[in-house]
Amino acid sequence: MAEAAHAAARIDLEAVEKYLSAALPGFRGPLTAEKTATGQSNPTFILKAGSGEYVLRRKPPGPLLKSAHQVDREFRVMRALKETDVPVPDALVLCEDESVVGTMFYVMNRVPGRIIFDPAVPGVSVEHRRAMYEDMNRVLAALHMVDHEVVGLGDFGRPGSYFARQLSRWTKQYRASETETIPDMEALIAWLEERVPADDDRTSIVHGDYRIDNLIYHPTEPRIVAVLDWELSTLGHPIADLAYQRMQGRLPPGEVGRGLAGVDRKALGIPSEDEYVEMYMKRVGLTSIPELTFATAFSFFRICAILQGVKKRGLDGNASNPEAAMRMGDKLPGMARLGIECIETEG
Repeated sequence: MAEAAHAAARIDLEAVEKYLSAALPGFRGPLTAEKTATGQSNPTFILKAGSGEYVLRRKPPGPLLKSAHQVDREFRVMRALKETDVPVPDALVLCEDESVVGTMFYVMNRVPGRIIFDPAVPGVSVEHRRAMYEDMNRVLAALHMVDHEVVGLGDFGRPGSYFARQLSRWTKQYRASETETIPDMEALIAWLEERVPADDDRTSIVHGDYRIDNLIYHPTEPRIVAVLDWELSTLGHPIADLAYQRMQGRLPPGEVGRGLAGVDRKALGIPSEDEYVEMYMKRVGLTSIPELTFATAFSFFRICAILQGVKKRGLDGNASNPEAAMRMGDKLPGMARLGIECIETEG
């Protein structure tokens, strides 16, 4: 276990430098690498070279769940979105040859700016904070209005029945990494299975993990310059992303939740949950969202399934940061309880 964890924290610099020298036009060494503290799913490294700064994301070592850690999908969607209104880093090169560093990886340019880990955004004015949230809303709407066929993502996922397929997929992943029985998770899964909404044919590119700490803001301006972490992106129902943000705001503040539960949003200039939903609806031309409660409850379920996978990797010793993985996994029962509270108050 210790060896697998150590492998996730290192990278063969000589092999990476040799590969990039041949595969990336303009690249030149010498090369150094520093692993980021984030990137629980896919180990992430900041590369500094004579030709500039880059970011490398790789699959973790060790046994992996089927359909998880698809860095090639991250690479593809960022390439496709480059000429749209959705700001993304330049996806530079994808290495599918696992013999180079042991797993598939890709390299993108490093975008300068601010990554905000506290959604209360301390240290800025009320006006600046409000504008940051408004731009988050704008970029989400822009993503959902991208024509996936035009940008070459027509086969990026199966159209239709998004929630039914996602519920099946994540239930299987949860069962595959389950380490104990959690009654609230069992109740949440049962409630969702009985209430899958009818397909309404809305299909867009969905990010899958759209939250403030997966965005890079301009160093001084309240605007987004890059959206990161596209591992869970696919073609699906756009309301899934909006509901995920709704769920995120209900989580507790702190390392794992990174939420806004108990925070005085009005005093900080952060739009209320209802205001944020209304802003989005106006941008995309909706007058109602009947599936919002189901989608929010599903978001709680899915984050629990993700945390279970992180905990299992921590126990197996192949997590990017085993100690953080275990801390995150320990929050799973509380997250499941929030999902139950959602359906009790709205369902």
